[in-house]
Amino acid sequence: MTTPRLYRQVLLTAAGPLLLILLWEAVARFGAFERSLLPSPGAVAAALGELWADGSLLTSIAVSLLRFAAGYLSAAGAGIGLGLVLGRLPVAWGLVNPVAQLLRPVSPIAWFPLIVLFFGIGNLPAVVIIFIASFFPVLLSTVAAVRATDPLLLKVARNFGIRQPRLTSAVIFPAAFPAIAVSLHIALGSAWVFLVAGEMVGAQSGLGFLIIDGRNNLRTDVVLAGIAVIGVLGLLLDRLITVFERWVGRRWGDHATGGGAHD
Repeated sequence: MTTPRLYRQVLLTAAGPLLLILLWEAVARFGAFERSLLPSPGAVAAALGELWADGSLLTSIAVSLLRFAAGYLSAAGAGIGLGLVLGRLPVAWGLVNPVAQLLRPVSPIAWFPLIVLFFGIGNLPAVVIIFIASFFPVLLSTVAAVRATDPLLLKVARNFGIRQPRLTSAVIFPAAFPAIAVSLHIALGSAWVFLVAGEMVGAQSGLGFLIIDGRNNLRTDVVLAGIAVIGVLGLLLDRLITVFERWVGRRWGDHATGGGAHD
């Protein structure tokens, strides 16, 4: 990308958030809301500085990210692994699919009373909620992608003597990965939303709890500070998934184009 194009891209990327902040400042300054209800961006920035100085912001971020990583990564691994297997076993998927379709529309928060009864209060309920929110999008997309693999591609691979488990790793997974990558993006957004919801309901730490604690103390500046941090971290996590997707695409690209058949 040339330097002028890079500058334009940076300006376009920054323009939206800057306009939002200016609109926010105008509403806080001239709108009908009291300053205590809608603090200005400067007040929220001051609250962020306060939270950073006393260490509560960094602690909340670390706790939330650890919960997120545990739930999301385990769901992604389980969803992809099971999807690769069930996608090649039509009879097994015929048995599992109705159950998955029955459970998928149920909000993870609806499971929360049972989750608390089984696992108590703490980190584990939030991790389980994240797992539930992430698992089904990845599983269903992986199965669909595996079932949609070009039969001619599989036939060519077998003609080269490629058998399981190498057939899955060298042919099926690379062919299915674009669809899997989309599901990872979808699952990430869902997991991040329900992480915060889970922390608001049944945790005593994390970004969700930080927001609830700010509300209980009538600190709307802390509430908005927590919301801003959640948004920024969600954006960074999405970009991280994009980088991972490109890395895996490069890693498996030669296999997807048939290079692995001659190893």
